[in-house]
Amino acid sequence: MAWWQWGQVDSPHLIVCVHGLTRQGRDFDVLAKAVVDHSASVGQSVRVVCPDVVGRGKSDWLKDPMGYAVPSYAGDMLAMLRHLNQTAAVQTLDWVGTSMGGLIGMVIAGQPDLPLPVAVRRLVLNDVGPAIQWQALQRIGSYLGNTGRFDSVQQAAEAMWTVSTSFGPHTPQQWLRLSEPMVRPIDPANPAAGVTLHYDPALAVPFRSLAEESAQAGEAVLWALYDNIKAHTLLIRGGVSDLLSQATARDMTQRGPLAKLLEFDGVGHAPTLISDEQVKAVVDWLLA
Repeated sequence: MAWWQWGQVDSPHLIVCVHGLTRQGRDFDVLAKAVVDHSASVGQSVRVVCPDVVGRGKSDWLKDPMGYAVPSYAGDMLAMLRHLNQTAAVQTLDWVGTSMGGLIGMVIAGQPDLPLPVAVRRLVLNDVGPAIQWQALQRIGSYLGNTGRFDSVQQAAEAMWTVSTSFGPHTPQQWLRLSEPMVRPIDPANPAAGVTLHYDPALAVPFRSLAEESAQAGEAVLWALYDNIKAHTLLIRGGVSDLLSQATARDMTQRGPLAKLLEFDGVGHAPTLISDEQVKAVVDWLLA
């Protein structure tokens, strides 16, 4: 599993940022830089680690696609945290998780008996909760696995925007910057072969085997994890999100860690955490 690291490599304050289902760790470039810059401005140090979850980005692909599941991802994160703690002892651990990354965060923060260096102190759940709207999963399933072929990064960016408009307003420059790490060359020795999306198309195999009934059954497990969370929790919701309902978000403020809810108007699933407003909210929460 590959990861991207920002800040002071031996800082005792570790912030882990984990991306969504078809994304990769470079999604957090803007946020990571802002966290590092702000901490330095107040005389603090921080280490920000943004993994490429297995099957994405620079990480390896699995031989068995049924391993593409949140429990397996959580195990990978425990191994990564153990390695990072051996490199430099972790005294403060925070977690930022967008969509799937938030579900992994709930697994990590919601089980007190896990072998963590220290308990998660602050948790940011970006547009995700224990109850996920089935219609949103169907929407995601309609394009998951279709990694395509594109003549250029720009062409790929335009194609990705057609299924990502719910991310909210972005300038063309912002969207292109987000899109550049999302592609890989089909044949590195032949640039004319074009590019394709970075992730393993087999991610779709376990996703499409999910039935609505089993998804609903999994909610009870996720709620139990959520109710066990002791970390100070910030819940971010896109104001028009089709994945995290208003009712679920409200329930998350009234049980478990009693999350603080912050909504961004005009954004669906999920806020990309690159606009000034979104970045400031997360930085202020993590470095409070």
